[in-house]
Amino acid sequence: MAAPPRRIVLASDHAGVEMKRHLREALAEMGIDAEDLGTGSTASVDYPDFAAAVAGRVSGGTAEAGVLVCGTGLGMAMTANKFAGVRAAVLYDDASARLARQHNDANVAVFGARTMTPEDAVRRLRIFLTEDFEGGRHGGRLSKIRDIERKNSTGHGPGPEGQGA
Repeated sequence: MAAPPRRIVLASDHAGVEMKRHLREALAEMGIDAEDLGTGSTASVDYPDFAAAVAGRVSGGTAEAGVLVCGTGLGMAMTANKFAGVRAAVLYDDASARLARQHNDANVAVFGARTMTPEDAVRRLRIFLTEDFEGGRHGGRLSKIRDIERKNSTGHGPGPEGQGA
């Protein structure tokens, strides 16, 4: 069982403010003082701005892990996964929380405030933060993900119809 990361950032859009509060309280109970990057209001905001704030910190190495909440978690995960080195996973059940860490070395936990209860999200966050990456065959797969990320970030990935750019 892994020791939880010590540098965590979290954010939500307007739909996830209340669930984020529950998650921040759970982190505090675990002895983790997470930095909240917003929003603090239920006034409508654009989720990509908050996903980018968290993912940028994880990608840049100033945070070890991130936590994101929006209505479904889908938009936050899509945005966060645009950042180099970020592996964001929507933790839709306990198994996905465990396997996201064990098999994918995920570093951003994403939750849907409209698709799960705060209690489920807190439990899944605890699972996520205490699991270790297994390595082995999963390490090879993670290397392939990194290779794909590098190739596509240089603009030399496949273009339309599989042709080079």
